Amino acid sequence: QVQLVESGGGLVQPGGSLKLSCAASGFTVSRYAMAWYRQAPGKQRQLVGWINIGDYTNTIDSVKGRFTISRDNAKNTVYLQMNSLKPEDTAVYYCNTIPTPHPEYWGQGTQVTVSS
Repeated sequence: QVQLVESGGGLVQPGGSLKLSCAASGFTVSRYAMAWYRQAPGKQRQLVGWINIGDYTNTIDSVKGRFTISRDNAKNTVYLQMNSLKPEDTAVYYCNTIPTPHPEYWGQGTQVTVSS
């Protein structure tokens, strides 16, 4: 049974940093392109960034230069380092596969709130 468990969220002031983790079980993250998604209140879930099998990474323009995705194959975990956080980054953050997120792999997500 596949489980993706996100953690590391919290309340942070604008300009602060957080590092999110996505720990996988029943699933080998190194064999798939993985992505981080987020869903803000009242909005649709959106792609934030991804890492492919060759460790090439990319992010959406609104977080470029601030967010970095990485992967630790030994820990079977994908990370999202978020710096210079803005209030508009407030959302629940999830990880899943890309280009098509597997509908059964969605976890509970981790809440990120950026507020002073």
